[in-house]
Amino acid sequence: MGACLGVAVDLIGPTGFRTDDRALRRAGLDYLDRAALTLHAGWEDFDAARQSIGGRLVLFTTRATQSFLDLTFEESDTLLFGRESAGVPDDIHAGADIRTTIPMVEGTRSLNLAVSVAMGVTEALRQTGGLPHPAS
Repeated sequence: MGACLGVAVDLIGPTGFRTDDRALRRAGLDYLDRAALTLHAGWEDFDAARQSIGGRLVLFTTRATQSFLDLTFEESDTLLFGRESAGVPDDIHAGADIRTTIPMVEGTRSLNLAVSVAMGVTEALRQTGGLPHPAS
């Protein structure tokens, strides 16, 4: 998805899946060489890298009340999505600059992580003029 939409992807360890070269190659199909992928050992490594470039940390969470559709995204935003099963730890949740949610029908818990990322990233790119143009 990152390669197709032209956005960088940061994976923060420990992940719930294998990140060795063979596993990533299989998951990345033909696009892995085109993806700007960075693996971080943990939150501290990721946060230090993120803070060095600046921008807001926008957390997508079911524990927010503001819809991502009502948020004005900025090009310098870093979008953060947690684990499907548990989201992000409380300290990371509390440290986000903005917490936003994807509106869902009452009684439903959450969306698949890939679907949530696609929705959030596409809206942020749409607002900031960063969506790739279709080939003619």
